[in-house]
Amino acid sequence: MCQPTDISTQRCIQIAPFALIVCAAVSLLFLSGCSRAYYSTMEKFGVHKRDIMVNRVKDARDAQSEAKEQFKSALEQFTEIVQVRGGNLEQQYKKLNTEYTRSKDKANQVHQRIDAVESVSEALFREWKAELQQYSSTSLRQDSERKLESTRRQYEQLITAMKRAESKIQPVLTVFHDQVLYLKHNLNVQAIASLQDERLSLERNVDQLIREMEDSIREADLFISRLQQS
Repeated sequence: MCQPTDISTQRCIQIAPFALIVCAAVSLLFLSGCSRAYYSTMEKFGVHKRDIMVNRVKDARDAQSEAKEQFKSALEQFTEIVQVRGGNLEQQYKKLNTEYTRSKDKANQVHQRIDAVESVSEALFREWKAELQQYSSTSLRQDSERKLESTRRQYEQLITAMKRAESKIQPVLTVFHDQVLYLKHNLNVQAIASLQDERLSLERNVDQLIREMEDSIREADLFISRLQQS
């Protein structure tokens, strides 16, 4: 399976002693776009799939945290605009459109980072399962297998929470887009007043999104803690 970029590379300075060499090697692998070759090269420098997985979960958690704050900001701008009386409506439209664009960018970042978590996790679990057959000790193999299943269950719980939170993003973006587009073509006081009806609905959607993201962030922190302790 090939992918053009790897967000966890941003952390390679923190997890590898030969950071500059590793990052240079990673950059070359970006050109080839092959994640298998990337994992193999990283392992040569002591950075294993487990390390990459932890760092990608952290990246996804941070992306969700940033998206949560961005949607809060966008909602505040939306609320401020629909409550306005007079003023420069063109400027207000531009503010709201900027918030929408930033929110969409954060949403894309969340999606990409969740995909990155899934990619390395699949590779890790596939390798772990295959290597169970290499044990000569039955007791060690069984213990490793139990740990594999436990880690997999924890991961499934995490990725479910992440995807559940992500699924709440698009409905909010859709409402934002509709209102920005409507405002763009109806820059007048009546248009602003008509958006009031959507404000409460949007607030509920954003509140739900924030709750789901906070749950997902907590799951990520718990998963990272368990994995590092084990």
